[in-house]
Amino acid sequence: MPSANEKALEAVRLEALRCRACPLWRTGTQTVFGAGPAPAPLMFVGEQPGDKEDLVGEPFVGPAGLMFDRAIEKAGLDRAETYVTNAVKHFKWEPRGKRRLHKKPNTGEIEACFPWLKREVELVKPTLIVALGSTAVRALAGKALPVLQNRGRTFTSVFDIPTFVTVHPSSLLRAPDPEARKQAFDAFVLDLRKIGRLMAAARRAA
Repeated sequence: MPSANEKALEAVRLEALRCRACPLWRTGTQTVFGAGPAPAPLMFVGEQPGDKEDLVGEPFVGPAGLMFDRAIEKAGLDRAETYVTNAVKHFKWEPRGKRRLHKKPNTGEIEACFPWLKREVELVKPTLIVALGSTAVRALAGKALPVLQNRGRTFTSVFDIPTFVTVHPSSLLRAPDPEARKQAFDAFVLDLRKIGRLMAAARRAA
């Protein structure tokens, strides 16, 4: 039985399908809203849907999403207790032959999508948010912050909720060789384990 918050999220998701707040709706296949339980103690915010997410209509189901799921499992976090979404809800891309390659969202596109992220946070009610990459950090901090300098640190988001900074799992796929990919994956898992410890401490303090 869906919770009241999940029913409200579904109504917001349907409303977001008609969003025309920025030009990305013209080139994206569909609005890709967040997914997961509500309320949920842990919320992950990524950048934007990728090519597969754009076609399927669900977040974190492409190659980076599969990497994310692997890391979540290895870190011992419960995926069923997490809500995942993106700062920008449409896929921004540029053609490269027959492929559609990711293109970084700009400030205007992040701000146009902010009301949807705000509604998600209000209904999910997380105790901790994880910002995956620079676009998520920009949306959650209200300004640009260097990800690598702040990786592993927590700041208070514009929603007045503790927010942990780490890289986007897509960056793991861009490592130049298998050994570098393994090192990047292991470092990401360490970040997720730190998140697990923060969640455990929050539960004990509640």
